[in-house]
Amino acid sequence: MQVTIRKHVMGDILTMAHRNLLKTIHNPDNLSDVVFQPVIFTLLFGYLFGGVIAGSVHAYLPMLVSGILVQSILNAASGSGQQLREDINAGVFDRFKTLPIAPIVPLAGQLVGDIFRLLLSGAMALVTAVVMGWRPTVGPMALLAVLGLAVFIGWATSWIFALVGLLVKNAALIGSLSMIIILVLTFLSNAFIPTKTLPKLLQPVVNANPVSLTITAIRTVLRTGQWTSTTTLVGVSGIIMILIFMPLTVLVYRHRG
Repeated sequence: MQVTIRKHVMGDILTMAHRNLLKTIHNPDNLSDVVFQPVIFTLLFGYLFGGVIAGSVHAYLPMLVSGILVQSILNAASGSGQQLREDINAGVFDRFKTLPIAPIVPLAGQLVGDIFRLLLSGAMALVTAVVMGWRPTVGPMALLAVLGLAVFIGWATSWIFALVGLLVKNAALIGSLSMIIILVLTFLSNAFIPTKTLPKLLQPVVNANPVSLTITAIRTVLRTGQWTSTTTLVGVSGIIMILIFMPLTVLVYRHRG
């Protein structure tokens, strides 16, 4: 009986995910940020700061690509909260609550559908770096592992933004707050410059930043092709985020219903 119920819930989630995916594809505006942001930031940082930080653009790209990858996917993940709030304000979720589905279905369905946005954003970051001259020194499996880890962390983070989408009633405000938070977290990390070049007062902050830990894990895999203890720690951190924020988001969704 429980197996049947779980299959039914999973089927409903996939149906909702398919709806969200179709909505994203049929509205190109929903893809503009995940397509153009990785390209613009990679070009901007690469050509403006590559010579200053690493001596040349080519020498800077191995460091830059991991930072842009994480930043781009976090930016794509932040869109989950804004889109969720837009659907709520439009009355879409009021309709969902009248359907015989589990409370987690509309939320999980939307976020599962958003995996496409995360994958596209990460792929655009990597492709742009390749066009600029970056050449991976690891095999395709390591590249897939890096992209998979980044997308997984982005998806785990999207549950936090979904919770924000439930708590904050203004969709535009959610977008603005999310952008500020991501910019602060990425600029106060090791994404774009070596930590040792920062003022000593800032170095402990940067080292404690979870974004720095994620970038370090990805950078290590891209450099060595090895799955290290840091990489495992990042993966476990993503699982913990999901275990905390998924039920919390569903609880808030039910309470506000």
